Amino acid sequence: MMLRILLGTLLAIATANLAPVSSVAQTYPSRPIRIIVPFPPGGPIDVMARLVSQKLTATVGTVVVENRPGGGSTVGLKAVATAEPDGYTFLFGGTMTLSAIPPLFRGPEAKLIRAMVPVSLVSATPFVLIVAPRLPAKSLRELVAYAKANPGKLNFGAPAGATPLLVGELFKMRAGVDITTVPYRGAANTMTDMITGQIDMALEPTSVTLAHIHEGKIRPLAVTSRARSPELPDRPTMAEGGVSGVVAVSWTGMSAPAKTPADIVAKLNRAVNDALKSQDMANALRKLGSEPLGGSPQEFSALLSEEGPKWVEVVKSSGIKID
Repeated sequence: MMLRILLGTLLAIATANLAPVSSVAQTYPSRPIRIIVPFPPGGPIDVMARLVSQKLTATVGTVVVENRPGGGSTVGLKAVATAEPDGYTFLFGGTMTLSAIPPLFRGPEAKLIRAMVPVSLVSATPFVLIVAPRLPAKSLRELVAYAKANPGKLNFGAPAGATPLLVGELFKMRAGVDITTVPYRGAANTMTDMITGQIDMALEPTSVTLAHIHEGKIRPLAVTSRARSPELPDRPTMAEGGVSGVVAVSWTGMSAPAKTPADIVAKLNRAVNDALKSQDMANALRKLGSEPLGGSPQEFSALLSEEGPKWVEVVKSSGIKID
């Protein structure tokens, strides 16, 4: 609901970077469409991309998911930005890849990355701060107190180039704690080390944490949404737990190379929105702890305009490196 209100407010000032309408869409697609995921298989963004690809295959034509991890998600980002803008290559990414990296990227592909075309938002998922059961902290306040009493002792795992890294750095800034960040290739790797006790804490979407929480393998302390999560009603928000200014959701969306024909973007946008309206797709996303979003390319552009400056500030303040 929060994102929908935000999108409605920002729509009036949003502009989409769409190419002129072409006649290509009349025979499109004539070959498989690729959705590139800039992370390894198994993480939440990869799972959601595969859910979308299955729906699009049934309604538009063959859609395949290709994982291009590396460079803090910039490998996949560059692959899409430099692809032929013919409607056969799309990026399925999240908050950091699509809103924080583009304005900060300084490589030769920077102009193309910043000119990519938003296609559609897909989902929104709150984050939950989780800790290993061996830690003595049973609440957010206890964790902050423990971290302040033991500066540099705790470590925090997060996928490089992904939103959990941004949210974790924001938490460290707002809580005023010294916690070592350990970068990972993807969420699946982070959770494996979290469960086996290799790292102390993480801030991951509920989509990848709920099952492990219910099994007692990890301990949830707080959520980053404005209100408590229906999936974890007994866990406080960050503000309720004593750390203000940490409000974030993990959203996902699809983008295309600059100058992709507007009629193809519109066709994919309609197909994604239709997929998100189906009951089985909505149920699949909600099982992952996510809310279906959808909307127009202009609404997606508006969200990027709002989210970008906030996360750019976090990147600059924390010293996160953009490859």
